[in-house]
Amino acid sequence: MGIMFLTVFTLAEIALVVLTLTKFREKIAWRKNRVIIRAAEAVLLLGIVLIPVTNMKWRFFFALIVLAVRLLIAGIVWLTMRKRNNGIRKKAVTVISCVLSVFFVAFSLVPSFIFTNYNGLPTTGEYKVSQTEAILVDNSRVDTFENDGSFTEVPVHFYYPENAEGKYPLVIFSHGAFGYYQSNFSTYAELASNGYIVAALDHPHHAAFTKNIDGNIITVDSNFIDDAMKIENGDGVTNEEIFSITQEWVEFRTTDESFLIDSIIEAKKSGKLNDYWHTENEDIVLSVLNMTDTDKIGAMGHSLGGAAGIELGRERSDIDAVIDLDGTALGEITDVKDDKFVVDSAAYPIPVLVFAHGDSSDDAVTSEMVNSAKDGKLILCPKANHMDFTDLSMLSPFISSMLSGESGVNSEEFMKNINSAVLNWFDYYLKNEGKLSIQEQY
Repeated sequence: MGIMFLTVFTLAEIALVVLTLTKFREKIAWRKNRVIIRAAEAVLLLGIVLIPVTNMKWRFFFALIVLAVRLLIAGIVWLTMRKRNNGIRKKAVTVISCVLSVFFVAFSLVPSFIFTNYNGLPTTGEYKVSQTEAILVDNSRVDTFENDGSFTEVPVHFYYPENAEGKYPLVIFSHGAFGYYQSNFSTYAELASNGYIVAALDHPHHAAFTKNIDGNIITVDSNFIDDAMKIENGDGVTNEEIFSITQEWVEFRTTDESFLIDSIIEAKKSGKLNDYWHTENEDIVLSVLNMTDTDKIGAMGHSLGGAAGIELGRERSDIDAVIDLDGTALGEITDVKDDKFVVDSAAYPIPVLVFAHGDSSDDAVTSEMVNSAKDGKLILCPKANHMDFTDLSMLSPFISSMLSGESGVNSEEFMKNINSAVLNWFDYYLKNEGKLSIQEQY
């Protein structure tokens, strides 16, 4: 749609140049024709935004604002100078004006080029999916990323089956580094449509951006970015430093997750939300918690969020199954000796499913954990890249490839397969339904 509009806009601007150079060469005529062309362009783009078939209309809002401003300026100039004929419009100025106009509009349409029309995948369950949200404040933890003595906030977004009756297992999801709570929206929707309550966390200062209880935007912490880049690029960081940094990351996230689970259990028992909870939808949140089966809990996440899910499964006895989407089991490292990581020797206590991109696993820590588990499966995905395990690969293939390289899979089909395997794993271990039918590779 963006390419179509840019093409039409460019043709309109060329037409204005041709008319100016061949027929309406006076400046007074050019100013009038420019207003007409600008108005037509604005109406066309507004129509694109308003038609029902256009998904993700925010991709065009910046362009619409740019066109509106340009139309306003052209209109003001024409109204104030409509009786003045200042001579003949210069050819070079006319052509340069056309080129600049196309450039500005092309720039304003960048979101429509970078992002696709992706609006989620079809779900397979019987339930329609609804969403609500809250922010929990942990009064036992000072926010160490801030300098104002404020307490740690834990935003949570619930995806749940609408108009459903009964009790449904709870699945906790943690996003990757610099991620966002909606990173795996299709996974949440697929689970919720099949009778699960999904609680997707934002981890403030680890997330790309989120909001606090005052409505202010909290962006990712710069030190967190620096540390992650140093470790990723191997910039002279020792294993001792890696161990210290990553343990802090995992602890931060698992503490968020445990606080959320404990708060859900407490609220369900008491039938009310205590002072921890901040939400504009208290009745809806309570109804969601009321149909949550806190005796059946799964943990999962992508990348660093997957590492947190694995550690949560080892720390808490009420976690029944774990899924890790392409994350290293950092919490399994217990020490560093002779510059080598020491891995927890105790068998992993619950079923764990790990997906990893590539055709072989060079992640010895995660492999050792999977091999020791009660029921551990490591699924290799030879043609996938790291972001293929999230919806970003469908929302913006361009950004996905910039972050993790070119993909060799059909992102939509791949994610459908991953979501199907996630559902199969949790159905088997949280609902005791069906049999495992997960492939060895995807």
